[in-house]
Amino acid sequence: MSRFGGYRWKHKPPDSDSKVATGHKNQSDMILQYKASVIDKCKVATEHNLSCVALATRYTEPVIIQRSKEQTEKYYREHVRSVDASSHLLSNDKNHSIRIDQLFSPDCDGNKPKTVILSGDSGRGKSFTLQKIMLDWATGELYSEIFDVMFLFKCEELKCIFEEMSLFELLSWSCSLTSNEISQILELTPEKVLILIDGIDEYVSHPPSHSMLVLTNPSDRARPMDILRSVLKGILLPESFMLVTTRSVAADAVMNLLKGPQRFTEIVGFSERGVQEYFQKFFQDKKLFRKTYERVKINESLLTACSVPLLCWMVCFCLKKHFTDDDHVIRELKTNTSIYVHFVSTLLEHHDQSQSVLTMLRSLGQRAEEGVKKREGLFVEKSVTATGLDPATNVFLYKDSLKRNNRQVPVFKFMHLSFQEFFTALYYVLLDKEESWGKVTELLNSMKLKGIINRPSPERRSNPIPSVVMFLCGLLNEKASSSLFEMIKWTVPQIIKLKTNLQESLLTVRRQHGCELFALRCLFELQDEKVVRRALGDWVSMNLHNVSLRSTDCWVLLYCLQCCPHVRYLNLMYCDLTAEKLKILQPALCMCKIMRLSVEHLSEVEDLIQILGESKILRELKVQEDENSAESPRWSLNLSIIRGDVLLSLSSSEKNPSFPAVLNITLTCPQSEISSTDWSLFLQRLSKTGKVAEE
Repeated sequence: MSRFGGYRWKHKPPDSDSKVATGHKNQSDMILQYKASVIDKCKVATEHNLSCVALATRYTEPVIIQRSKEQTEKYYREHVRSVDASSHLLSNDKNHSIRIDQLFSPDCDGNKPKTVILSGDSGRGKSFTLQKIMLDWATGELYSEIFDVMFLFKCEELKCIFEEMSLFELLSWSCSLTSNEISQILELTPEKVLILIDGIDEYVSHPPSHSMLVLTNPSDRARPMDILRSVLKGILLPESFMLVTTRSVAADAVMNLLKGPQRFTEIVGFSERGVQEYFQKFFQDKKLFRKTYERVKINESLLTACSVPLLCWMVCFCLKKHFTDDDHVIRELKTNTSIYVHFVSTLLEHHDQSQSVLTMLRSLGQRAEEGVKKREGLFVEKSVTATGLDPATNVFLYKDSLKRNNRQVPVFKFMHLSFQEFFTALYYVLLDKEESWGKVTELLNSMKLKGIINRPSPERRSNPIPSVVMFLCGLLNEKASSSLFEMIKWTVPQIIKLKTNLQESLLTVRRQHGCELFALRCLFELQDEKVVRRALGDWVSMNLHNVSLRSTDCWVLLYCLQCCPHVRYLNLMYCDLTAEKLKILQPALCMCKIMRLSVEHLSEVEDLIQILGESKILRELKVQEDENSAESPRWSLNLSIIRGDVLLSLSSSEKNPSFPAVLNITLTCPQSEISSTDWSLFLQRLSKTGKVAEE
């Protein structure tokens, strides 16, 4: 069997005798030259067509969470529904933070992953992280002892290549090595190869031309996306390793597509310390850094938004350009859309345009909408100029190149995929009334179709419609969009009608598909309390069970609950809640009558027990330690208030069958004494009780 695939060579690879005979010297020289080309290509980070900075001086490592095997298996069961989907997962007892140099470290059983999945929402820094990994490998700082060679593919580029090629030609297409050099490297050390694939959700939403075509011979020629299928499954290059990135919404489809053993990780963005580090690197000037960061820090919701690396960069950019009036800017940045609006307005202020701004934005929106409909992110120059844009001067389009038929073809793309979705939404509100209404109606009808929003459905994966709808909601928030619309002297004539229909569409989606978080995000972007109250008027309960809540989502939930205090039942079981997230939610939780929630450790709710115990509304609270927690025993807490008395019940449920679940405690006290109890000390002692019982 060939080490490249399922068949033996029918003929020897070109020049194989001479190259192998000369030993590792030639291979070493080839790789050194290749590393030099990687350094040259990756050392500079182009910040979305606006500036070039040294990657090493700007890169700030994001928080990456390795999900526990149990939690990932649960995800498989609920979303992939495959009998053998989770059989290739590495063992890992609990969620924990992981650095990029640990992605391929052995698990507790000594097994190494063949494939690492790095999932994350849009703008969390997945592509930037892959670029940093390539650079650090080439400079010898990362993985140099594990991998002899790395190849980086971007799926948005691969799906635009229609010519047929062999596996070696495809690998050569992505780098400076020739097909012959690659075949030699793979023949000698195939187990020391790492393939990085960026945006594999593009593969899911753009299936291969021959979906059943399986290539087993590296000399067979096919389209790149067809070759990719056999590489992902491990039919070609079975001994190699892979690191793939995907948007979170497509993670379920990706898992079942890849060879094992697998490690599932999620990039969640910057920690608070990471945000501070990024600000420091961006502003460089110490005085300016302190001034801007301290003002952002006291705005907790904006600080949370800055945990998303893309938004953090946009906020820094706006504050640097408006440093004399940064207090005003900070007050205006309340939603994701408001950050995009201020960023676009700031760019328009500081860049001359050869055509009117309104005309340019409409043309940009037209190009964006066409790309959204066709699921295209790369555009040839002809398609850009056809919409009346000058790609050479437009600051919102980034010039790149694509290798086709051994020549570089210029292509253009938006600064980031999210900008394509933003400009599509902007296009809809910049059209004349009749045309605008037709476009929005078509968008809302598409959103209502079964499967577009419903998370487990294949139709939801990487579908841009939900993002466009959220941006549309944000643009109908007059305060958020004022800076841009005043600049172009534009008012949205049908704004009341659009808001009403958006509200109805969101309710339809919620009733049909139970997509409560999506509806809440849209209402948060609108920032119209009257609309929120009308939309949530009949909601007496809110069930977000098993929906992973980001910190940004907690601000969304807080806003909506405060607008609608009649919501009395709230289910937050298995929502990845932490003490920090509960702190955000506390003001609204006091208004709920019955609550269900889970946390990793019971000690995270110590403040919450005291505050909720004083609530005049709360009647029942159930808190459970997450079933994926490695702690033993695992505790459940039930708090109920009956005629002024608090009944507190604690019980242990054991993850380890050898441990008897005999720890049960019941306490009763007047509600007035809740605030005087040291719950921190109580829960600390409780955890020690568990350890004693275990021994």
